[in-house]
Amino acid sequence: MTLSRPVPARVHRYGLACGFLFLVTVIVIAGCGSGRVVLPVSIDPNAQLVPSDSRDMTNHERAVQGIAAILSKELKLPMPDRVTVYVYSSRQVFEQGLIRDAHVSPMRAAELSDFAIGVGRRRQLLFNDEAYDHRGREWLRLIAHELSHVSQIELAQGEGRAEQWLAEGMAEWVAFSVLERLGLDTVQHRRTVAAAGIRTHAALVAAKLDLDTLGTPRGFTVRHLKEGSLPTYQLAFLMSDYLITRDGFDRTVEYFKGFGQGGGRRDTFRTAFNQSLEQFEDEVLTHLTTLVK
Repeated sequence: MTLSRPVPARVHRYGLACGFLFLVTVIVIAGCGSGRVVLPVSIDPNAQLVPSDSRDMTNHERAVQGIAAILSKELKLPMPDRVTVYVYSSRQVFEQGLIRDAHVSPMRAAELSDFAIGVGRRRQLLFNDEAYDHRGREWLRLIAHELSHVSQIELAQGEGRAEQWLAEGMAEWVAFSVLERLGLDTVQHRRTVAAAGIRTHAALVAAKLDLDTLGTPRGFTVRHLKEGSLPTYQLAFLMSDYLITRDGFDRTVEYFKGFGQGGGRRDTFRTAFNQSLEQFEDEVLTHLTTLVK
């Protein structure tokens, strides 16, 4: 999922989206009046050229297809042949969409809609259209982040199996790799900003990361609501970036594949990275402490 950021109100934007999407599919027409747009997007990385910049990414369909091509061809991440994109006009409609379209429990949907602007589920992307600017850097980062979750689910053959901090951190790493490919940002810049952001993070101050809690979806949510959303995501990114830098991105992909072969949470981590979660926690805590000095 991707965190919310406040943006100015734009009363005209959704009407334009509905007007464009009328040309794509009749499913969308039904969604406009209710503040809900449904867009089936076909993904064929072999037919889609890898975009060199973001100029052609002028709507959700083109952005999803272009970013999927980068993920598939350059990062070798699996993509389904189709994803359904849901775009909601407000937080309230987004919350109802999580229940109706993603089959999230009402309690969890209310919680998610309070802080998330995007959610990636199995072959689904759900966005709160009110919460971000279209066709900008953050919009593309959002789509890349959530598409990464779609790919993780394809790899693991199910949702919520991997360490949540690693799922979120890898998705951020992939998203900034996409932005770097498009000339909009760099992974190194993300490292620098994230390191500054976690300097006073409670986990570093206490010298205890508690990856056992950060590893579950519920625990991750509780931690970032308690300790701050942005620094918690920055922490997840830096830990994942450390793993990817140390062992390679392919090893992280193999980690997610391990769940598709029936592996458990701790055993799959040990098999992929040749150490226990506890050993990694000690190692990465030392790295992070050095990084923020």
